[in-house]
Amino acid sequence: MNIRERYEQFELDHLSENAAKSRFSKGRAVAEPQCEIRTDYQRDRDRILHSKAFRRLKHKTQVFLSPEGDHYRTRLTHTLEVSQISRTIARSLNLNEDLTEAIALGHDLGHTPFGHTGERILNQLCLTGFKHNEQSLRVVDFLEIRNDKQGLNLTYEVRDGILNHPMGYKAATLEGQIVSISDRIAYINHDIDDASRANIIKPGQIPEKFLNELGSSHGQRINTMILDVINNSMDKNKIIMSKGVYDLTKELRDFLFENVYYNKIAKSEEDKTTFIVTKIFEYYINNFDCLPEFYLKIYKDNDFTKSEIIKDYIAGMTDRYAMKVFEDLYMPKPWKQ
Repeated sequence: MNIRERYEQFELDHLSENAAKSRFSKGRAVAEPQCEIRTDYQRDRDRILHSKAFRRLKHKTQVFLSPEGDHYRTRLTHTLEVSQISRTIARSLNLNEDLTEAIALGHDLGHTPFGHTGERILNQLCLTGFKHNEQSLRVVDFLEIRNDKQGLNLTYEVRDGILNHPMGYKAATLEGQIVSISDRIAYINHDIDDASRANIIKPGQIPEKFLNELGSSHGQRINTMILDVINNSMDKNKIIMSKGVYDLTKELRDFLFENVYYNKIAKSEEDKTTFIVTKIFEYYINNFDCLPEFYLKIYKDNDFTKSEIIKDYIAGMTDRYAMKVFEDLYMPKPWKQ
């Protein structure tokens, strides 16, 4: 046995009967020789980690547009927190930690610049609409380049988990379901932390029932939610919270929408970013041939609409690159003789 085969056997011998086993993966769209060292899920994790789309997450907004200071979450730090929570739950439930990590690292690759504002505007502008989970799958299936070929050619299970991580979807594997619930645990808690740092949530503003029943600190609330998921999902074929903690988590999420996500201070730059995304989209609708050659080639070689291609270009931008593109397209430049 080589190293990969030994680890595949370890999965069979030691993981839960409900765990996804890499040896029994439904495989890739294009068959490949297997690695001697890594399982298929470990290879998927590494492909995502080394992708350009993953690196761009460090300059994409999570919640706060153009925040001042270095301690607010970005889309990258959110992804890492989701990965950490997901791995903790997967390990505790004796499920496949490698699969869980791969899904977690890839789940937000399709997010736009300027957080959910960018997502909402692209959904309005693009004729086919926009959902970040579908765009994440499009990134790994098509827009990333690996070995001069389009797409990362990931396994079915990782692709399924990426597509089905939002609320209202259900992943085919327990590992994918873990990422879905970990995503909510992560953003609910770190958005409270960021909003408190920004003084958007004031001391004493969080209702006492959340502090008493979930925890008075960031770490306590995360620990309560993780333990609840583990205790209620052990040896079951679904990942769930108890009704009490689920209801409190949902109410806390509603509290964030009311007090943070729609807060005028947190969204003070939203009109500007809406204008930026809209004007970039409008420019390329009217000047499609000015898109980078990479996107023009995709349009030429595939049956996509122009708005889909423009959407791909804009969704891949970081916040600062979107602002640079807007400046290049619309701001006058000094004349040089």
